[in-house]
Amino acid sequence: MVKEIAGSLREYKRPSIATPILVTFEVLMEVLIPFVIAILVNRIQEGAGLDVILKYGAVLIAMAAASLVFGVCSGAACASASSGLAKNLRKDMFYKIQTYSFQNIDKFNVPSLITRMTTDVTNVQNAYMLLIRIVVRSPLMLIFSFIMAFVMGGSLAWVFVAVVPLLAVGLIIIVVKTIPLFRRAFKKYDKLNNSVQENVKAAREVKSYVREDYEQQKFGAASHDLRMDFKKAERILAFNSPIMQFCLYVVMIVVLSFGSYLIIDSTGLDLGVGELSSMLTYGFMMLNSLMMLSMAFTMITMAGESGRRIVEVLAEESSLKNPEAPVYEIKDGSIDFEDVSFKYSATAERNALSDINLHIKSGETIGIIGGTGSSKSTLVQLISRLYDVTEGCVKVGGVDVREYDMEALRNAVAMVLQKNVLFSGTIAENLRWGNKDATDDEIKEAAHLACADEFIERFPDKYDTYIEQGGANVSGGQKQRLCIARALLKKPKILILDDSTSAVDTHTDAKIRKAMREYIPATTKIIIAQRTASVEDADRIIVMDGGTINDIGTHAELLKRNAIYREVYTSQNKEGHDLED
Repeated sequence: MVKEIAGSLREYKRPSIATPILVTFEVLMEVLIPFVIAILVNRIQEGAGLDVILKYGAVLIAMAAASLVFGVCSGAACASASSGLAKNLRKDMFYKIQTYSFQNIDKFNVPSLITRMTTDVTNVQNAYMLLIRIVVRSPLMLIFSFIMAFVMGGSLAWVFVAVVPLLAVGLIIIVVKTIPLFRRAFKKYDKLNNSVQENVKAAREVKSYVREDYEQQKFGAASHDLRMDFKKAERILAFNSPIMQFCLYVVMIVVLSFGSYLIIDSTGLDLGVGELSSMLTYGFMMLNSLMMLSMAFTMITMAGESGRRIVEVLAEESSLKNPEAPVYEIKDGSIDFEDVSFKYSATAERNALSDINLHIKSGETIGIIGGTGSSKSTLVQLISRLYDVTEGCVKVGGVDVREYDMEALRNAVAMVLQKNVLFSGTIAENLRWGNKDATDDEIKEAAHLACADEFIERFPDKYDTYIEQGGANVSGGQKQRLCIARALLKKPKILILDDSTSAVDTHTDAKIRKAMREYIPATTKIIIAQRTASVEDADRIIVMDGGTINDIGTHAELLKRNAIYREVYTSQNKEGHDLED
């Protein structure tokens, strides 16, 4: 885990190395100051004059100034290194997620990935900040302070070592108890984020059904559950400070008592007032170092689980990979399904698709009809290799899709989903997702073919109209037409419309289909629809049922022989005039 995270340091290795070095010099200055003060106290006891006091005072000021400079520089280097690590971790995770297949994303789920890129990265950033500064500073301060205490107080300094075994045992017990709690808590973080995301996305439904109180109670329960886990962990971690304070203050009492006795008994020959004062100062330095180490230890314990979750994302390999010698050229838009079966995961009990054999010629228009859950969308997602088949093969242009370069394949296949996404930016910027080099005239032509120009021209800023995130400021039908225009700009070999005209009226739907026939006649067009009117003029219509192909034929053929298609048609056309013919 440490090696994987450290790999994200890259250009921030220098400040990462500089921080401990600067901290070392800062600590050296700090531990030398009590030593100089002890000498000054002893000189004053011996009757030193003002010139000696000023001399030592100047040395102390210089040492304090040096310590301040080293401290400021180490703080700046530490901030640069930790924030840089966080930036690179987010970048590496984001880039890695871009390579994921849908199967990989399903494994983690979106809220969990968001938590890992935000909360978990922040935890690691804070821990790294403490690691290269406090975790370096505190042990150095302990070691140097003990050395100086031994120099000043002799064997009396060994009293400080007596607390180490007790503290070590206490810290180990705390680690063993808290790590499982943090692991459980972070999983609940994912669920909490999922609840928030679901509520915000479904805000209209929540308000329409007046379910605000229910959602608040659900969120409150999840938040309370998370709080209880953190409360248990923090209660255990809270023992850090009392244990350390108890041990160190006991030691300080021992040092003060026996030190005073030595001064009186030896009349200052074995131990002087200056030495005892410096011993007490070094003792407090040790106490402060252990307190800081305890705080860092708490944060690092929490960040350990966050680091593990981040590494899971970075180490995950996409279930879809390019072949060693990929094919880059797609000959045409022909599609062949040969004995295809598919299930979403190896542990799934049943196939989503079974025994699919289908052959589509390049340039054909294919309609797909079927009830909810009949795997219509699953079928077309195999074409652009969003998932890989479990059995059999899918061919495009006569070549198995697994032999293509994935980018080349997906550039040749355009998909327009029912719930397609628009991004924040102007209409023109959104349409150029289909072709980043498209001219203004090409954009207008695509918008015209998708019947999107009808509403775009009514906007004051026309194609420079700003689209809010997710297309929140346009209607469902307008969003669908913009997405169709975006796909047309791609000029693909295969165009898939997955129920993407459900929010437009039948007249507009017909105009869009007519425009596609005329604008991209050589493109293979697959239209998934709930209404038969959207596929009536298709070359062939596929009827899906329970993950299998129930029938294939023209509109007239299916009306005569297929009960499923006939039932859908008659339910949408009450008169059933075609049946009478």
